[in-house]
Amino acid sequence: MSASRTERLLNLLIALLNTKYGLRRGELREKVYHDTTSSDVAFGRMFERDKGELRQFGFDVETVTDTGWGSDDPATTRYRIGKESNRLPDVSLSPEECTVLILAAQLWEHAALGSAAVDAVRKLQAAGGLVDAELPTGVQPRIRPAGQAFEDLVAAMHAQHPVRFSYLAGSTGQEQERLVEPWGLGSRFGQWYLVGQDRGRGDKRFFRLSRLTSAVTVLEKKGFTPPAAFNVRAELAALAELPVQSAVVDVEQGRLLGLRKRAQPVSEPAPEPGALDLESGARLPAAGRDRLTVPFRDAETLGEELASYGPRVTVISPPELAGAVRRRLTGAAAFAARPVPDVAFPEAGRAGRTRKRTSEDQLKRMLQLVPFLVHNQGLHISEVAARFGITRKALEDDLRILICSGLPEGYPDDLLDIQWDDDHVFITQDLDLTRPVRFTVDEACALLTGLETLNGLPEIAEGGALESVTLKLMAAAGEEGVKAAALSGPEVAPGNSATLETARTAIRSGAQLHLRYFSPQRDAVSDRDVDPLRLYSLDNTWYLEAYCHSAQGLRNFRLDRIEALEPNGRPAAATAKPADSFPVKLFTPNDDDTVVVVELAPRGTGLADDYYAERTAALPGGGMLAEIRFGSTGWLPMFVAQHGGMVRILQPDALANASREWLAAALAQYEASSDRPID
Repeated sequence: MSASRTERLLNLLIALLNTKYGLRRGELREKVYHDTTSSDVAFGRMFERDKGELRQFGFDVETVTDTGWGSDDPATTRYRIGKESNRLPDVSLSPEECTVLILAAQLWEHAALGSAAVDAVRKLQAAGGLVDAELPTGVQPRIRPAGQAFEDLVAAMHAQHPVRFSYLAGSTGQEQERLVEPWGLGSRFGQWYLVGQDRGRGDKRFFRLSRLTSAVTVLEKKGFTPPAAFNVRAELAALAELPVQSAVVDVEQGRLLGLRKRAQPVSEPAPEPGALDLESGARLPAAGRDRLTVPFRDAETLGEELASYGPRVTVISPPELAGAVRRRLTGAAAFAARPVPDVAFPEAGRAGRTRKRTSEDQLKRMLQLVPFLVHNQGLHISEVAARFGITRKALEDDLRILICSGLPEGYPDDLLDIQWDDDHVFITQDLDLTRPVRFTVDEACALLTGLETLNGLPEIAEGGALESVTLKLMAAAGEEGVKAAALSGPEVAPGNSATLETARTAIRSGAQLHLRYFSPQRDAVSDRDVDPLRLYSLDNTWYLEAYCHSAQGLRNFRLDRIEALEPNGRPAAATAKPADSFPVKLFTPNDDDTVVVVELAPRGTGLADDYYAERTAALPGGGMLAEIRFGSTGWLPMFVAQHGGMVRILQPDALANASREWLAAALAQYEASSDRPID
């Protein structure tokens, strides 16, 4: 969409909204399109495309025909847009309900529905339904981004297009291509699942997103109809949790303390280390290694962790777990060995995976902007720009298009009237754009799924605000709200509620805490005195942001790695402040960080957001270059191995070489074990 098309669509919308009886195609062609050169057929195609665009923005164009002679003549057909059917109903929220709603919207910071949640909140602000609300102390839950596959599947699900992808079957361990109608997406047992009709097998199937081995291809020219009243949460509730199994692994002595905490040693007979066990056919642990048994439920989940440990661990059994580790290591090594692309970034600026802003984004924003200005007269132009997340120049570009838009006649009273000469924005002529458009299905899903997810936090669910705001938004969303049942969020309640409550109490009272903490990066346990600042989560993994007196700086501590936590009797220092406003960043940049350039495969582009890339550049084929700051680089080879071919280090050269050596040493263990003689 060009800027001129944006203006044309806006004028078409205003004309169709402000006609009682409808406008004929010829009238629209002359007064809105000012079209005198194209053929009737070409104009008809353009008009149909524009009507489709307006439907995507939430406006249904009605067709009105006269009865009697000539009623089937296109020249007599009239078009209009009903003023009420397309508008968001009034939603009045209490401060308590606004608090819950904002928390629900902010769950999706980097997930696929993050921008949809922002748009939905802006619509409520534009309608005057939101009031000032204070977020609760120490509670900032978030949903962990589920990657590019999640985003593609959400888009295909809502547009009702089938998808194609390669999938590693858990029952056979074979990789196969699947053609699926995506009915719903939901989280269960800490994993995201796609539920849909497998067209190749003619039956409903469940697919774990972590088992997708290719990018998702959306078949936009094909469609499907999902089952009526489909509810993905109910479907996933029928899934049984996988049984507990035991893995046998050899681990370097004195290393991997976190793995050892949940493992048990295997008693071995006295033969020389590395000798062959004649009964099992497996070699005994080599010198400097301990043999352990580790409980697990899913080979892919444990395989991801064990692959990150590289040469420090070798899987002895079961074979499917060893295969999961080898597959990740092989994928990472193959990606690291590919030719290096030219490293070039555009001008520095905030990076992200989102597509470049287009005229479609501009028109959608302007449709939110007019009602927002109507309900917020006199705001400073910089504040308006900040509310919409754009620069002042971009906002002024929007306003200039708006003041040139209006009814077909084009008289002064027929145009939108917006003034900002003194840097305070006023609107005096709104042409009936005073109420925002109804929620899209993405916006309804973002808010309603977020509210459903918050139900797992007792301190949020208590008091009735969560239930009441959910009912109000369901009523306002209408049919699009019903479709939100196709998406279900993860659990956000922490595994250790006692640790969470101790931290929350200390934050409220301003008390200092003493903690004993296990750091997997350092593979060590340390004691710290910290000033707690706030708590936040990614799914049900919670973090404590605090000023660490040992490190003399802000640090983020995972609650499930805190072995002991208690007040030390001292008050927290008044000078300790959070790193920034909500949402808190998991990684806080420092001046002495190492700048690392990585290449991300198409399936791994979400890591640019997860690690707050400062610059990105698109690569042919859907991949991405990303420039990321890391405070500690020793764990980066583990990071590369864990993601199994989704990321590789390009610069600095020393880190790139270290990661390749790490992968080679890890793979060498399995090559050696496959060559052992067996009678």
